[in-house]
Amino acid sequence: MVRAIRFMIAAEYESVQLDTRFAESTDNKRALDVLLGITDEEREHAGEFLRLLQIRAPDEQDFYNEGMGKTNEKIEKLKVPCKSVPCTFCKATH
Repeated sequence: MVRAIRFMIAAEYESVQLDTRFAESTDNKRALDVLLGITDEEREHAGEFLRLLQIRAPDEQDFYNEGMGKTNEKIEKLKVPCKSVPCTFCKATH
């Protein structure tokens, strides 16, 4: 079951990539709005599968946290500001 959930997460992100590519290739406002709306839905689906993964494999989050921690250490060494608002790493608004 865990492997299937991981596959579904990957499939949702692949759909986001495809839908975004199609949206960026059109000059039709209606098609752009529809495709971007579908992209948002795919990201919601990814979130739903991620939640299932948390339930079925609670230790999975430990690996994500470890990876994020390593990236935060690299960012800190480079003194590169984050672009998220508000920044969850340095607790500031950029």
